[in-house]
Amino acid sequence: MIEVRDVTKRFGNTVALDQVSFEVARGKILGFLGPNGAGKSTAMKIITTFLAPDGGQVKVDGIDVLEQPLAVRRRIGYLPENVPLYHDMNVDEYLTFVGQARGLDGAKLRERLAWCVEACGLRTEYKKRIQELSKGYRQRTGLAQALIHDPDILILDEPTSGLDPLQIIGIRKLIASLAGQKTVIFSTHILQEVSPVTERVVIINEGRIVADGRIQELTQQAMGDNRVFVTLRRPAAEVEQALRDLPSVSRLRYLGEVDGKGSRFELRAPFQQDLAGAVAELAGRRGWPLAELHESHYSLEDTFIELTRAATPQQEVA
Repeated sequence: MIEVRDVTKRFGNTVALDQVSFEVARGKILGFLGPNGAGKSTAMKIITTFLAPDGGQVKVDGIDVLEQPLAVRRRIGYLPENVPLYHDMNVDEYLTFVGQARGLDGAKLRERLAWCVEACGLRTEYKKRIQELSKGYRQRTGLAQALIHDPDILILDEPTSGLDPLQIIGIRKLIASLAGQKTVIFSTHILQEVSPVTERVVIINEGRIVADGRIQELTQQAMGDNRVFVTLRRPAAEVEQALRDLPSVSRLRYLGEVDGKGSRFELRAPFQQDLAGAVAELAGRRGWPLAELHESHYSLEDTFIELTRAATPQQEVA
């Protein structure tokens, strides 16, 4: 549905995108992650035909964005980083105008207006002038304009920007509900936005793709080892070597005593190993009381930091 191949974009001496490639299949949702200035918005503007690439190719539903930009735009709903609003219009007037510009009229226009108002939570603000809206409601209005013509493809650049926590949850649910119906790319630098909506992410940093895949796979790739914490109600000297000798353990770190009643350790092992099970079996066999045993799952933030750190060239120290 969306194919990006070796796309490069320069602004003067700045390389905003450097040989960027990824694709999104029909009906799938892709989280597009990266720090501010990584190139997310530039990539989205090229996909939506607002910018032309300096090199490479982009196709949307098999259509080249340079050869047939109008055909591409008909298939896309786009929420840019800076929401395109006419502040002197009321919300209902603005959405009606956008719907008509998109070729809707009559019953179909009324149906889509009603759907967007409910889906984007605009009922209480529907008759207000846009300049009077809070930032959050302006963002919702921008999302509604992207959805008004029921497009097959949605490109959403920071769709939850300016929303309060309850509004963010609502937009997350809306995006997730579109899975299977629409092809969606949504960008964010707020990592908590991604995992409730999709399992697949593309991470971009300094204009280059540094990771592409399911969150769990990227975590294993980035972090290398699983992490288990254990507290045994025995002296450290008694249990440390036994833990270290477990076949699956790649690293072990003593974390100190816990309330004077036990010894706490952090253990690492390859993800495919059942490290927690091995520790439990050892403690049972030796008769060591367990006060704590759990895997500490890495967050998406951990994965993101590790991947972007690894992809950023380190300056040499003279």
